[in-house]
Amino acid sequence: MIAAVRRRIANLRKAAGKSLVRWSWRVDRLANRELERADRALLEARRRGTVVAGAATARLGPLLRPPAAALFRALALGDAAVRRVCAALAGAATAASAVVTPRRAAGAAIVAAGLLLVASQFIDYRAVEIGQPGYADLPTVAAPPTVDARTAGEAHSYLLVPVGLLAAALGVLAARRRRPRLGLLVVALGLLSLALILLVDRPDGLDVGAQAARFSGATAVLDDGFYAELAAAGGLVICGLLYYARPCLIRISSSGRAASARRRRPRPRASSPARVARSA
Repeated sequence: MIAAVRRRIANLRKAAGKSLVRWSWRVDRLANRELERADRALLEARRRGTVVAGAATARLGPLLRPPAAALFRALALGDAAVRRVCAALAGAATAASAVVTPRRAAGAAIVAAGLLLVASQFIDYRAVEIGQPGYADLPTVAAPPTVDARTAGEAHSYLLVPVGLLAAALGVLAARRRRPRLGLLVVALGLLSLALILLVDRPDGLDVGAQAARFSGATAVLDDGFYAELAAAGGLVICGLLYYARPCLIRISSSGRAASARRRRPRPRASSPARVARSA
């Protein structure tokens, strides 16, 4: 009985396998048939699209050709103009580099910082604001009234005026000749100015003095003159250090000089058609 049951199961498996194979063949044939139809439809659409595109190109080509040519011609002209401008700017920068050397630029900066230090001595560097807490919540247009305004030179008897003039004179000498010690002198003048500004001007500028007894809410504030002289003194220190720091000098050997001379030497002109062809 067990053998008969096993034979029945085997027969059922075979019948099921054959039916599955037949169904898979049918599905495969149906899928192939549909793919062939879709392929013919795609080929027909492609042929029609090619015909339509060719007709559109034949009609629109003569109309679009002049604007396209004009566009590319304008791009070529713009490229040539940009190249000319860049070449002109490069030439101007090269010519300016021969005149405005780092030494001269540092000297000019020292002169400007010294003159700014002199000019800052005649600008108000401090004032006393009256009722300043009452203006805290108001817009910036409304400012409290100020009294007892003083110039920067009054705090130290205009001592920084000769210092600024001396720094400007050192800047002129530094621009004319290469003397690194002048940079150290400028740095010393800048440090002296910074010490005088921070140790004398700042405490005196923030001192309300007798105005506290005369007005309520009096507050001493530092004005533009203080920051101008502070910036000028810092500029003297920085410019002096830049002038003292020598630029990196690259030594060129004799072989390097010879190679550079060969590159700058003009090439001889070709004297025969064959030489012209070879050079081209």
